Order: sequence, then structure tokens, then C-alpha cells
Amino acid sequence: MKFIVIGITDHPKPWFPPEVMEIIRQGTVFSGGRRHHEIVMPLLTPDAQWIDITVPLDKVFEQYKSLSILAPCSLPLAPCPLPIIIFASGDPLFFGFANTLQREFPDADIKVYPAPNSLQTLAHRLLLPYHDMSIVSLTGRPWPAFDRALIERTTKIGILTDREHTPSAIARRMLDYGYTNYQMHVGEHLGNPQLENVTTLTLEEATHREFGMPNCIILSSVCGDSIAATPFGLPDSSFALLDGREKMITKMPIRLLTLQVLDLPRRHTLWDIGSCTGSVSIEARLLFPHLQIEAFEIRPECEAIIYENMRRHGAPGINVHVGDFLETPLSFGEGTGVGFPDAVFIGGHSGHLKEIMEKVLHHLTPDGVIVMNSVIAPKVTTDSHRLWDEACAELGLKQDPPMRIQLNDNHPITILKCRR
Repeated sequence: MKFIVIGITDHPKPWFPPEVMEIIRQGTVFSGGRRHHEIVMPLLTPDAQWIDITVPLDKVFEQYKSLSILAPCSLPLAPCPLPIIIFASGDPLFFGFANTLQREFPDADIKVYPAPNSLQTLAHRLLLPYHDMSIVSLTGRPWPAFDRALIERTTKIGILTDREHTPSAIARRMLDYGYTNYQMHVGEHLGNPQLENVTTLTLEEATHREFGMPNCIILSSVCGDSIAATPFGLPDSSFALLDGREKMITKMPIRLLTLQVLDLPRRHTLWDIGSCTGSVSIEARLLFPHLQIEAFEIRPECEAIIYENMRRHGAPGINVHVGDFLETPLSFGEGTGVGFPDAVFIGGHSGHLKEIMEKVLHHLTPDGVIVMNSVIAPKVTTDSHRLWDEACAELGLKQDPPMRIQLNDNHPITILKCRR
């Protein structure tokens, strides 16, 4: 198959270089969004075939595959398919449709004629250098990439939006998690001389505004590079506690050592089972924002506490699951919200450690690890270390050498780690 992908802006009377105009004049089959069709319709011949790009895309791809129009090639008896000429917004290789075509038709012949993308255009309107800008697409995508940019204190963020991830929704999320040190630049209908509008406003102002679609955003730090860095080790006193019980939180030095044992820099998905106040999940989220984190907690009253601590520490994007882990249904795959873990921390087990580990093993990646902290104290009735050893033996797990540590006058902690 052969595709020619032409980038366009929202200008109602588009200009194309002569080479592109000749391609359009000779074209027979065209495709693009409905908005694109309205813009380029005056340039197409009356008998031109148009394929709307709408979801689900599978139906669009089937139409592409079903085209049987052939044109003579220079070689005898070797017909060539006529190209499908596709119009796409801006640069088709910038989070664009050309990327989708490459994934769906890896053997296709694809040629691209780009136009400026929307974030380039917005930066030009603002006279804002954008070589140091991080790009996030929220168009049909969830929040994680944007959350990561915030946690990493990125000073300049370009955002592609959609009807769910609007400028006002983005501003509300930032304010909710304490990321107030930004101003927002919004470009609406860029390239359309009748509708184009560029606005610079505070995050608070953005929450009360509605913006025309399509739009895009550039966030810039109001203090340049002076955004406060994420602390290495969150003070225990900064967390909201369960019933004010200080012992119901993994202490900061133990927490950091536990994250080190989990080897999180090279992991992708962390499960925190028995997360309680969320201290382990939140520390991991801030230090390793590339992670997908699933926090499981059986006590309903802890849900509000976890979210309060997420907001206090600016740690968006932790997925919280309330209920008995052993009874929690887990669905995997794109859009399900749960990822296969390659790191699991068991912070609480209520005596069901073997059952929990057995369920974890059904989903743990081949190179995944499981870590648990065991405390021996006079009032502790369950010997977690013994349960751990028994579970590892019965499940055929290999243990790493345990690590024992005592913090001040607290009871000693043994950090346990196993793998397949």
C-alpha cells in the first residue's frame, strides 16, 4: 500500500507548495477528519473518493485495505496501487496519523509533507523558544505522562488536549496537587484567522474558563528553573495517619531502603499491597515517576487518607484499590488500569501471606521481585518471617539474603526479598 500524508492547519483557505498541489490534482482517493474534508473539499475533483477517519480506526483501515484501484506502473504487467492521500493536522509524525499508519501498515510506502504542529505555532505566537520544552499528549490518552512531567518539575510543558483533558481540567488537577508555580498559555483554533485566539492566564483563572476546540497548551514556570526539587525522603510527620497511629506508617529510612531493595529505577509497575497511608507508594511515585503504581488497601477509611497524602506531597497518578486483595478482581490490558507487576511490596497480609503471594505470582513478570518487611516485637502474634519462609518454600521461590535494620529504639526490621 502507498500513503501520502499531507499536514494542514485550520486555515479555511490552505496553501500548499506546487508539488503537493500536483499530488492533490492527480489524486483519486483521499482521507482525513471531517474538519479536514471541509477545508480541502474545494481542491478535490468531483469524483474524488473520501474516507472519513473516525473511531474505531479498524473500520477505516479495512476501507484502506479493500481499495482495489490500480494504476499502471512503468514495468509491464506490474500494476501499482494508487496512493491514498491523507490530510492530517500539523506534522503527521508529531503524535500524528503517520505514526498510526506505520504501526498498522509496517510494509507500506509512506511519504509525509508536514505543516507546523500546533505547539510550534503556539510557541511562535508567544515568541517563546521551545527547544527545551517537554511534550505531553493527552489526546485520547490518560494522565500518567503529564503527571510525570509535573513530578519531575519540568519548567516548560507543551500539551496536546482533547475534550476530556481540557485546559480547565488540567489547571484543576495541577492546583489539586499543589503545582501552582506555572502560568498557562492556551492557543485556540491556531491557523484559523477568524477564530484563532491565544491567551496567557493563571491556573486559577483557567479553571473558570471554557476554551474553543481544538486547542493546545504551553505551561511555563513563573520562576524559570527555580522550581523546588522533590525531597529525597519524605518526613514521617508530613503524612496524614490512620487514627493518628504513628506506628501505622513505614518509617522514612526503612521506606527508602525498601525502595532500594525493590530496585525501582529499572522497574515498570509497582504493586503496594496493604498500603495503609500510602507512604511507600507516594515515596516511590515521587522518586521514580516513570512507574505505574497500584496501591491495594483493605480498610475503606484509608482511601481518603491515601488521597489526602497524595495531594499533600504532589503525587498524582497512583491507582488506589480498596478492598480485600484476595477478592479484588484484576483486569489487565490497555485501558484496564492495572499493569502486570515487576515489583511487589507487601505491607500487610492479615495472616494470609501465602495466599497473597500465590495470587501475585499469577501476574508477576518473569524477572519480578516481591519484598516484605518483617518486625519481631513482644505484642506481635504472627511471625511474619516464618510465614514468609514457609510461603517461599511451598511456592518454589528463591530468597535473597535478608537485611536486618533497627531504627533508634524501635523494634528491629528484617527486609525480605524473593523472586521466581
